[in-house]
Amino acid sequence: MIVALLLLISAPARADGREELDACQLIIARAAQATQAGTASSRQDEAELQRCRQIVRDWMLRESRMSVDEQGRPLR
Repeated sequence: MIVALLLLISAPARADGREELDACQLIIARAAQATQAGTASSRQDEAELQRCRQIVRDWMLRESRMSVDEQGRPLR
């Protein structure tokens, strides 16, 4: 039981899909600003950036297939 509790506490909290998308869009925007400023990024930053780009791609693909918005109203 103690091990399970430690695993639960140590597991990173996952944001829901929309919050994760918003966070990734912010990371991508900051990376673009850093690139323009000419600052170098680490391998870990690059891996996180690639993961975020994939999340944004997945969301865009999913939203392009939806015919209603989050409140259920028709998009078209």
